[in-house]
Amino acid sequence: MKARGRYAPTPSGDLHLGNARTALLAWLSIRAQGGEFVLRMEDLDKPREQPGAAARILDSLRWLGLDWDEGPDVGGPHGSYVQSERSGLYDDAVTTLVAVGKAFPCWCSRAEVAAASRAPHAGEEGPRYPGTCRTADPGAMALRGRPPSMRVRAPEGPIRFVDRLQGPQAFDVDALTGDFVIRRADGVASYQLAVAVDDAAMGITEVLRGDDLLSSTPRQLIVYEALSLVAPSFFHVPLVLGPDGGRLAKRNGARSIGELREAGEDPKAICGLLAALSGLAEPGERVSPRELIARWDPERLPREPVRLVGG
Repeated sequence: MKARGRYAPTPSGDLHLGNARTALLAWLSIRAQGGEFVLRMEDLDKPREQPGAAARILDSLRWLGLDWDEGPDVGGPHGSYVQSERSGLYDDAVTTLVAVGKAFPCWCSRAEVAAASRAPHAGEEGPRYPGTCRTADPGAMALRGRPPSMRVRAPEGPIRFVDRLQGPQAFDVDALTGDFVIRRADGVASYQLAVAVDDAAMGITEVLRGDDLLSSTPRQLIVYEALSLVAPSFFHVPLVLGPDGGRLAKRNGARSIGELREAGEDPKAICGLLAALSGLAEPGERVSPRELIARWDPERLPREPVRLVGG
């Protein structure tokens, strides 16, 4: 089977150095295997989307020297490559999950979940869901007069997997978040559902992304198993931090790739910086993505976050 990887940005802003590094590493891993690379735009969170950001992201990636075999601008056999145009696939997945008893409607508001939860601390998705609607009568709950969200039943016990960089992992989703949302009450699919459905539909065999998404992986694995889909291998790389040790952002001086381009920077210099942050080049080296393919070695990647000096 030919290796297939992807980069799936969210058009909530312009591409910065940390995002670009993740894209470069995902691209290098697949190109080193002679595989196919897919670009997918994850635009389900419409309120956060910035006009023109999607096009600017593609332009920035191309300026750096990256290419893709399938994507929003080049098409391909697995389109659309824009998540907001794939809602039918997500609705079909929800229907299947309900039919096999793996998902159920939930009429609880966030405030009600918070009030009913006994967990002392909120997780990534807020307080742990206490299972209020898991066995409730849908007819009676529907009398609340608002549309339900849809949740997947979280199995008991830890979800185990081996990350190709971080090693063996175990997360008890039931204890941490409980049954989690796969479609919001407004009908929009959740990230956990959409990314699993899309990666399976597009034949993705390897997901390389930032390690801020490591804890999302077990929830996605639950979705894969519930839908009888084949999960890809996972490869979570530590993030690039700003000079202040925080996540890269405008507030700590991080410049976008577009701004660096407008300032007259050499794309090989930027690529060399990203490679140096990843253990694949010497500081100050100018190099193209193509020239880095022969150097690709996951063993050289840092296991801890790296700090960008100077933004």
